[in-house]
Amino acid sequence: MTENNSEQRLDFIRQMVVEDNKSGKWKGRVATRFPPEPNGYLHIGHAKSICLNFGIASEFGGTCNLRFDDTNPEKEEQEYVDSITDNVKWLGWDWQDRLYFASDYFQQMYDFAVHIIESGKAYVCDQTADQVREYRGTLTQPGKNSPFRNRSIEENIDLFERMRKGEFADGTKTLRAKIDMAHPNLNLRDPIMYRILRATHHRTGDTWCIYPTYDWAHGLEDSIEGITHSICTLEFENHRPLYDWFIDQLPIHHPQQIEFARLNLTYTVMSKRKLLQLVEQNLVKGWDDPRMPTISGMRRRGYSPESIRNFCTLIGINKFNSTIDIALLEHCLREDLNKTSSRVMAVINPLKVVIDNYPDDQTEMLDAVNNPEDPSAGIRKVPFSKVLYIEQDDFMENPPKKFFRLSPGREVRLRYAYFITCTNVVKDSAGKITELHCTYDPATRGGDAPDGRKVKSTIHWLSAKDAIKAEVRLYDHLFTSANPDDVPEGKKFTDFLNPDSLKTLDNCFIEPSIANAKPLNRFQFERLGYFSVDIDSRPGKLVFNRTTTLKDSWAKIQQKPTADLI
Repeated sequence: MTENNSEQRLDFIRQMVVEDNKSGKWKGRVATRFPPEPNGYLHIGHAKSICLNFGIASEFGGTCNLRFDDTNPEKEEQEYVDSITDNVKWLGWDWQDRLYFASDYFQQMYDFAVHIIESGKAYVCDQTADQVREYRGTLTQPGKNSPFRNRSIEENIDLFERMRKGEFADGTKTLRAKIDMAHPNLNLRDPIMYRILRATHHRTGDTWCIYPTYDWAHGLEDSIEGITHSICTLEFENHRPLYDWFIDQLPIHHPQQIEFARLNLTYTVMSKRKLLQLVEQNLVKGWDDPRMPTISGMRRRGYSPESIRNFCTLIGINKFNSTIDIALLEHCLREDLNKTSSRVMAVINPLKVVIDNYPDDQTEMLDAVNNPEDPSAGIRKVPFSKVLYIEQDDFMENPPKKFFRLSPGREVRLRYAYFITCTNVVKDSAGKITELHCTYDPATRGGDAPDGRKVKSTIHWLSAKDAIKAEVRLYDHLFTSANPDDVPEGKKFTDFLNPDSLKTLDNCFIEPSIANAKPLNRFQFERLGYFSVDIDSRPGKLVFNRTTTLKDSWAKIQQKPTADLI
């Protein structure tokens, strides 16, 4: 182990690995795998599994394979394969030369199926899908044997070979395991191993017209690769007896399947089917829309891989399904970005300020701190001139008692610059404030007033003639409901989409120091939040995504007494 120490409490899976190593069960070997289906983009729930599988391998000196379960050509695409490999790399994990595909083993799986037929444990069935469901029975009633269950071994081998050769139409025959149609676990009631499906596979083309089911293929893939700990989510717990049964029928290595609770997150859906629906119905702008819980979407929004890995570590691994507050994910994000993001000044709702007593043609270059959390980040120069932009929210003409920012006759500090006092307000014909006039105190440059007077507020600003125009996209939760999967009767999950999940501002300004920022560069806009350069940016037009606000609701929750949380 390289990261865990004796003082840390191990989750139940890591504890199992420790005990296996002590007993010599796998001769000290640890081999895991991350086995995504290439039928969609990975999401934050997959990140939990990635960090678990690769993390255990790293901690115990083992290996972790990246393996694609590409057994359903109707839903799989090379685009998904490419995005998945890219996401796993971005998260910081390395499978070295161990990139595998279920399709690598199609011939071996076929040969294993023939072995099981020859042992009398599988048969070719002519029942339709509806008939299979009808004969399967229910949780309280046993199923009925298929009328084709007692075909001879010779006939089954002949029919299975002819299925492979393409002699039968799609859906007319399947290969089924012969187990027990009265078994209390419905998964063991003669499950399907192969179905006829004429669909071009993204890797094997039209070589095959029969494809293995997940239950048949998954254990074989684990066995072929020598996996020791096959880690799955809880919905596969009832499938474990079938996983074991298939492997037990063959003279092959038998891994151990272990289940853990998948990640559920508030204001989010994790179903790939639902995420695909959002994409196909153009309810979002693709799989990498920054509002999506996909790793690609979170990366585009400005999440760091460290923040996601830290979140996965913090939530831990357990055996019980639960829902995590998205505020905890955002807390992990802020913790990392606060340490690593360069500070800059930006104004997203500009209000013009003219400093009447400042020289007309003068520009000063003032020192600004790049990151107070990292002294080695140094300082940068920001220009200051007679005409500035400030945030509209930083001025009120008739402020309430506890408003300490700029107002008529009030003095505030400009970050890194001077004290200014508002002397006049200019409005248009509709009464809207368009411009402020102020005076400045030259003696307060970069610090306090020599006479000791204090101000109650410091605001940020930009030199109007030097500021760079930009577009800013403000993101919020994609759903208004904390649990969009819990749909009342007569409603669908898309009814809870948040109409305010994206607000675009196109009259924003940033300081010139980041005029050449590149896509995915991350910054803290002082007093506004964390922002990332979007991939839609182009020369002369920067687009920024708000990654998250500065406010940390989770940190406040942690500080509350327990009674306040009930």
